[in-house]
Amino acid sequence: MQHIIDPERPIIDPHHHLWDIRRTLAAAPPEHPFLRAVTLSPLYLLPEYLADLGSGHNVVASVFVECGAYYRAGATAALRPVGETEFVNGVAAMSASGLYGPARACAGIVAHADLTLGDAVADVLAAHRAAAPDRLRGIRHSVAWDADPAVLGFLQSPRPHMLAQPAFRAGLAQVAAAGLSYDVWLLAPQLPDLIAMAQALPQLTIICDHVATPVGIAAHAGRRDAGHAEWLANIRALAACPNVVMKLGGLAMAFGGFDEFMADPMASAAQLANSWRPWIEPCITAFGPDRCMFESNFPVDRGTCDYATLWNAFKLIAASASEAEKTALFSGTAARVYRLSV
Repeated sequence: MQHIIDPERPIIDPHHHLWDIRRTLAAAPPEHPFLRAVTLSPLYLLPEYLADLGSGHNVVASVFVECGAYYRAGATAALRPVGETEFVNGVAAMSASGLYGPARACAGIVAHADLTLGDAVADVLAAHRAAAPDRLRGIRHSVAWDADPAVLGFLQSPRPHMLAQPAFRAGLAQVAAAGLSYDVWLLAPQLPDLIAMAQALPQLTIICDHVATPVGIAAHAGRRDAGHAEWLANIRALAACPNVVMKLGGLAMAFGGFDEFMADPMASAAQLANSWRPWIEPCITAFGPDRCMFESNFPVDRGTCDYATLWNAFKLIAASASEAEKTALFSGTAARVYRLSV
């Protein structure tokens, strides 16, 4: 087991997945680099996540974020994602029993709902709440899109500018009315859409995933760092919206085009901290620690590092922060935003 930095520090991991995608991968051999990373963990359920939690860091609780797992067979398209919430709520109950250790896995659940349903999505939100009345915290409907479909592959949203569509905005208003937050995954060039939406819906708590995903592959190959100034200007504008919170992570995915992705041997925590610092530190400066939270994004980020190395890298990036700032970044912001009592 590797050396763990600051091993006693409580961590709430606010972004991870659980899935069994072995049949999916067997039917469709991976071509996109994102899928190359996912093949490393085709089965990632509570035992696999607990193994990562046991790697040395003091993870006390986690938030599950939707990933298309265990949808209801035979249900309408709108209600199929409720099956995932039922599944995760059961996993959370297993963890809450204490039989699997002190960590409370999936203490919060971010489910999927099709927000293009507009006002009609209210019935779907109610079904999710019925499936996990004590743990449902938010909704994610990803809007990631790029003019080059090779960037996202099968993850590409069906159309650009989803956040500006009236039906989607109506669905977001229903999320806010239900007392839920909205997790958004998009790419850095889409930040103006998010800024406009956040300004239009100040009553909605918005959580931006993965520092808004800088892009450095396909048509953007070699241009990630050249786009840093534009990304930073948009990050500062987004931070001016008080209803937005930033997740710090996701840079281990393929989309950034970082050299450490799928490297052999894997990069050290120090190498990762050096690569990620230019994207993470400006977010902390712009939003403040009370509106930022480190995230694992596991098992997706396993294409770059293991769980212990990931959190060591984050701790290196935050080394100069005060004790209060570290508490916010590693647990406090997540506990407040996702309303967790742990």
